[in-house]
Amino acid sequence: MQNIQSYQEAFLNHLDTFIKPKEPTSLYNPIHYIIKLGGKRLRPTLTLMTAEIFGCDYQKALDAALSVEVFHNFSLVHDDIMDDAPLRRGKETVHEKWDINTGILSGDAMLIMAYQLFENYEPKVFQSLAKLFSKTALEVCEGQQYDVDFETRDDVTIPEYLKMIEYKTAVLVGAAMKMGAIVAEASESCQNSMYEFGKNLGIAFQLQDDYLDAFGNPETFGKQVGGDIIENKKTYLYLNALNFSSAEDKRQLEHLYSVNPSDPSEKIDTVKHYFISSGSAEATKKEIENYTKKAFSVLEHLKISEENKHILKTFGTNLMTRNV
Repeated sequence: MQNIQSYQEAFLNHLDTFIKPKEPTSLYNPIHYIIKLGGKRLRPTLTLMTAEIFGCDYQKALDAALSVEVFHNFSLVHDDIMDDAPLRRGKETVHEKWDINTGILSGDAMLIMAYQLFENYEPKVFQSLAKLFSKTALEVCEGQQYDVDFETRDDVTIPEYLKMIEYKTAVLVGAAMKMGAIVAEASESCQNSMYEFGKNLGIAFQLQDDYLDAFGNPETFGKQVGGDIIENKKTYLYLNALNFSSAEDKRQLEHLYSVNPSDPSEKIDTVKHYFISSGSAEATKKEIENYTKKAFSVLEHLKISEENKHILKTFGTNLMTRNV
């Protein structure tokens, strides 16, 4: 088995072969721009790692890994347009650097290019990859729509929120791992187990992201702490706080989520107080632990070596402690 850095380096080398000058440059330059902006490349790394866990040369999975990353970046381009976001990873978003029409069309092209990468596999593997990809891509769109709908709803439930983050974020993590198993031609049972492992870890990761947005260290979190509170996002923390609070505290919390003060620091501090006093902060930490355990429990029945189980558990632990 390779280490994480080796997978990442192999993927970046493969990515360089994908990013080549093409005409019309006005279509392809924005694609190359967003893909080169970076990120940790966790999803493609998971594809490569999973392929090797099932005895396959990880290099055989490079095109599947690239497809996952191209699709992920496609979704970011379109999400940024919908959110009117000015920055992505500290740089101008595609629609800001060019324009909205360019962002839409280049994003569309990325979705097609992600599918094309499966053509490098034999028919049986191609069919399995394409079937999984189509299901996942549609679920990501559904998750994004749920997220948009929640912005104007005051009756969002915890199960609805968990479904939203599962579709918007976690299914792509699960799919990335299952693709590695498909390329390795592992059994259907093993493929599905890897999907469940990745999906549950993805939900845990997103819940932890919610938690760290409020209570994380700004030096290590990588984003503005309190950003979700400023944007009045109905996260797991917020929904639980509403459920656990007295009628008066609930009214106060709902009021805070209806205002946008020029200096949000007092709002952030007050909301965080409600998150803690209601018990929501502690409940969120327990749910993160619950989904992490769900992911690890899948490994108990997986027919791979104990060494490989340990590698997956270590990766999951490092992901949850933000060490990868």
